[in-house]
Amino acid sequence: MKILVIGAGAFGTALAIGAAKNAQGHHTSLWSRSPEHQDLLHTERQNARYLPGFALPPSLEVLQCDAQTLPRHLAQQDLIIIATPMAGLRAVLGGLTDLKVPVAWLCKGFEMAQSSSATGLMGHEIQAQLAPHLQAGVLSGPSFAQEVARGQPTALVAASQHEAVRQALVAAFHSPVLRVYASDDIVGVEVGGAVKNVLAVATGLCDGLNLGLNARAALITRGLAEMTRLGMALGARAETFMGLSGLGDLVLTATGDLSRNRRVGLALAQGKSLAQAVEALGHVAEGVYSARTVVQRAQSLGLEMPIAKTVVDLLDGHLRPQQAVAALMGRDPGQEL
Repeated sequence: MKILVIGAGAFGTALAIGAAKNAQGHHTSLWSRSPEHQDLLHTERQNARYLPGFALPPSLEVLQCDAQTLPRHLAQQDLIIIATPMAGLRAVLGGLTDLKVPVAWLCKGFEMAQSSSATGLMGHEIQAQLAPHLQAGVLSGPSFAQEVARGQPTALVAASQHEAVRQALVAAFHSPVLRVYASDDIVGVEVGGAVKNVLAVATGLCDGLNLGLNARAALITRGLAEMTRLGMALGARAETFMGLSGLGDLVLTATGDLSRNRRVGLALAQGKSLAQAVEALGHVAEGVYSARTVVQRAQSLGLEMPIAKTVVDLLDGHLRPQQAVAALMGRDPGQEL
């Protein structure tokens, strides 16, 4: 199987390493849009910028070409993986509109709105808008790049309305250390991947303020309820949110020390500004960019998402950390729904 990973960030590199090591003997290529980064990957045989300490297997090809030349390689593949941040997905999908090869992206979240009157979209919505005939999907679930690259046990979800895409993702990545489940609920899988990043900021804040394990458990549980409400309103199935891309990814991102979004919340609790928190990461924290759209989508559907709304107010500087906690705890009593 020939697999091309577009985007050489941490997770794209980790999956490329895993596919190249797969016993099925895949021919895996990794492409970075930066020629300088391509050269470093090729000569150093590691991704020192985004995933240091993990050698690229000899069987993993670093594709060295510019963006204009890349299209000639696409039709030769059996599977294309887009491993850009959400902000880069639209540009890549726009160049794949006539492709017959299965495509899947790894990014989780909502893109920023294209205009003041528009609402940011999730990956499957961008694809439906730009490339409706593309056979496409998403590979998601609870996974830190370092652990995937290290070969530690991981389980992911391959979600698509197209069986061929689900089968291609399973064939490409399923292995003794990486289990891939298939789902046709791409809406639910993408909502889970988007909202959990926002909730992880809130949980990082909770832990950074030393509010305790009771508070963390309550926040995760009520966050899961918010996620599920939004997903079902958008057409997802409730059971998806009890799976890997819902509860699983939420627990990992909200509690794992490798979580970028959690680290943003921790930094804000320490009194750092949002700019300082994001700059310290050196990577994208999708929850920072998705929070406002999550709340906008909920409001447009008549839904309340108090935790996500509080995160937005915190990120916008309208609330200080302690005020954010007070806002949540000061809500009127109600039924658990």
